[in-house]
Amino acid sequence: MATNGAESLEAFRIKFLGSKGIVKNLFTEMKNVPVEKKKEFGQVLNEFKLLAEKKYEDWKQQIENSSAAATSDIDVTLPGDPLPLGTRHPVNLFLEHVISIFQRLGFAVAEGPEIEDDWHNFTALNLPLHHPARDMQDTFYIQQNPDWLLRTHTSNTQIRAMEKGKLPIRIVCPGRVYRNETVSARSHCFFHQIEGLYVDEHVSFADLKQTLYFFVQEMYGQDVKIRFRPSYFPFTEPSAEMDISCTFAMAKVAPYVNAPAGSKFWVAAWYTLQCLKTVVSTATNTQVLPLVWALSGPPC
Repeated sequence: MATNGAESLEAFRIKFLGSKGIVKNLFTEMKNVPVEKKKEFGQVLNEFKLLAEKKYEDWKQQIENSSAAATSDIDVTLPGDPLPLGTRHPVNLFLEHVISIFQRLGFAVAEGPEIEDDWHNFTALNLPLHHPARDMQDTFYIQQNPDWLLRTHTSNTQIRAMEKGKLPIRIVCPGRVYRNETVSARSHCFFHQIEGLYVDEHVSFADLKQTLYFFVQEMYGQDVKIRFRPSYFPFTEPSAEMDISCTFAMAKVAPYVNAPAGSKFWVAAWYTLQCLKTVVSTATNTQVLPLVWALSGPPC
């Protein structure tokens, strides 16, 4: 029997569940069943009645649902409302721009873990346990294992690259780093950093300076004013900083630093580029942006 249409449903009800239907007639025949078989016959008859009633109710519900969908005001064929795609984070856009400049100079991109062990983050960089210079980079330690911590710089990536022993090395190491500092307009408990490492024969401080000159001119224009000045960093010698409209540190890595890779070459590195080319009012705003900013600008 076809299971569609109100007329077919009513015909089914009359045939099986009506006052003169099959179920009613079978119950009437109970009087003709031998006594010893009445129990068995009654069980089968009750199951048949329940099956017919369930079939009727399911069919009825199906017809009612079809009627409700047919009279609905919702047009399911219409296209949905567009979802806002948002935009790229300014820090990521800036880092990609920085990386693209160094890639034109032949630098590859290297990445390392943000959860690091003490050796790669401190000891291998000439900062052994209890060294006073560690106070300059107070960080967050993992409670389950005190030897693990959130890295304070991307220098751990340099150590891991040198440990592989594949020379020469020419890499930039971008990423997020962490410091146990009070959140304010000038600082945050995490920020983004990019470092560079160049290991090869006949590499000198002059190569480092010319690399940075090229980067600054590509980033800020040919007319930017540049000044190098001596500075102190606990794991580099000699060390210097370069001043422009914002400041980022640079240094030539001390011989002890490249000991894990067994390197005998000059090594040049620069550290902590934090100045954004975009206009940002505070350091905090570069990390946690308001939603209106995230939804503005070109899509992802």
